[in-house]
Amino acid sequence: MAKFPKSQPKLVPLLLLLLLFLFSPRHSSAAYSIGVNYGTVANNLPPPSQVANFLKTQTTIDRVKIFDANPDILKAFANTNISLTVTVGNGDIPALSKLPAAQSWVANNILPFHPQTKINIIAVGNEILATSDKSLIAHLLPAMKALKSALDLANVTDIHVSSPHSLGILSSSEPPSSGRFRRGYDKLIFAPILDFHRQTKSPFLVNPYPFFGYTARTLNYALFKPNGGVFDNVTGLNYTNMFDAQLDAVYSAMKKVGYGDVDIVVAETGWPSVGDPTQPDVNLANALSYNGNLVKHVNSGKGTPLMPNRTFPTYIFALFNENLKPTTSEQNYGLFKPDLTPVYDVDILRDKQALGPSPTPGNATGPSSSGGVPEGNTTTSTSTWCVPKSGASDEALQANIDYVCSTGVDCKPIQDGGPCFNPNTVRSHASYAMNAYYQTSGHHQFDCDFNNTGVISYTDPSYEACTYSFQAKKLESSFAGGSLKRCSLVKIFVVLVCYMILHSFTF
Repeated sequence: MAKFPKSQPKLVPLLLLLLLFLFSPRHSSAAYSIGVNYGTVANNLPPPSQVANFLKTQTTIDRVKIFDANPDILKAFANTNISLTVTVGNGDIPALSKLPAAQSWVANNILPFHPQTKINIIAVGNEILATSDKSLIAHLLPAMKALKSALDLANVTDIHVSSPHSLGILSSSEPPSSGRFRRGYDKLIFAPILDFHRQTKSPFLVNPYPFFGYTARTLNYALFKPNGGVFDNVTGLNYTNMFDAQLDAVYSAMKKVGYGDVDIVVAETGWPSVGDPTQPDVNLANALSYNGNLVKHVNSGKGTPLMPNRTFPTYIFALFNENLKPTTSEQNYGLFKPDLTPVYDVDILRDKQALGPSPTPGNATGPSSSGGVPEGNTTTSTSTWCVPKSGASDEALQANIDYVCSTGVDCKPIQDGGPCFNPNTVRSHASYAMNAYYQTSGHHQFDCDFNNTGVISYTDPSYEACTYSFQAKKLESSFAGGSLKRCSLVKIFVVLVCYMILHSFTF
């Protein structure tokens, strides 16, 4: 039997620890979770399967909130390990206050998908108190209780039930220590709701929006920019950003009714990147400042002045710009355009090198047409494709097809009978042709310009039997700076470790 020398117990564990350090996953994902609200009030969004794959493979987002229980979205997120919050429509709340209806809702909207789709919260309605609808308000907690009972009866124990609230639930919020629920709602409505959360260990969902609370004087305070802060005379605490102040006002209100221990989740917060002429503070630079600093702040784990070291899972509003919303600013809350290129980068993309630099402050037009790849550089992502811009005309796209197919690029797949012929549309055929040209011409940004009608995508547009090719990046391109040297050092180290472990045995 093999015997270990006396030094073995110390040597091997040390070597194993070094190996674990070197080979442990090093993603840019945050220590704490950043989520996103996936709204669908638009007619130009990619299919849910493409969205789910994009979020899983190209971003560090680990949780998504949707505003319904869309079965296509629920199916698309199966086996992605991304947590999903689904929403009960406001109008369904009165009926769901009865257990049989709640059981039917769970049977139709949860059980067919869970646990393959990692549903973690059922949001019952959205900002019900703000509707001032007495029937909805009265039935909110009974519906929450009925849905929780329905989940229990179905032996589903890992889904919480909650309801998002706007900050209109507070009658006072400045300074944060004065935070209290609206008179008449504190003990009759919120104390019972918070008791439900305590009993079921579910979170209280709030939607803090400094965007709706700032003035010209407090803009920097709202955007997490350097400012003098706001002092709370009661607690002696100084607030350097409005987000913390709003959360602490909610906490103060919860504490006043005896439930300061209930967890808080930020279900919505954001800042639009484009607004009307009367909204000078609605621009790309301010959206980047708010959401970018928000991500850093949430990921710091330092909490708020009244809740130090507490963490708050936070959902940014929103994933996409939604073109059917009623106003310009409402249409431009998205982190991404419908073609999946970033409006701006808040440090949630995995492939930083392919993304390139963040937009400079004051640039209200967003990233370049290529999705942010520095001009003239070869893209280095292992999976980038060239597709038409969402606003490109059929005439321009047909010209692209004609040009590509005249250069000798194989266009047989988009001809009748080919695997990419259907759907038989100019846009679909142009997408295939433009990508084929981009891939075979050198994989440069300018190969996807097409007179400013092309854009580089980070999501595979392949579908069914239609496969879009892509060039794998060269080995040198996948390492930045000293990373290539580090890889070589790691290989040497592994050889040495294996040698030392093998020679530490005596037979």
